Amino acid sequence: MSPLLLIVTAAVASAVAAYAQVRIGRYTASRAAARVTRLILAAVGIAFGAVAVAAYSNEGWRAGFIFLCAFGAVHFPAAFILFVKHARGAGKS
Repeated sequence: MSPLLLIVTAAVASAVAAYAQVRIGRYTASRAAARVTRLILAAVGIAFGAVAVAAYSNEGWRAGFIFLCAFGAVHFPAAFILFVKHARGAGKS
């Protein structure tokens, strides 16, 4: 993967992760549930990122960007669901 494409992908993945983490509280019924959801997403994202970095351990400086891509990939389904809820005007659930 070219360096520019990797950097752009990591930036988009980071934005997706940030969107999901910020919007979870708006569509979750309680603060405790939102906190648990954020924690689970972050933990799975960190674990997936660590596996991705281990798989591409010979990439050197690219490892950080690979981690961000994997971290964002974990958050994409949640971000998509939250985006659809926002588009529909859904409330907390």
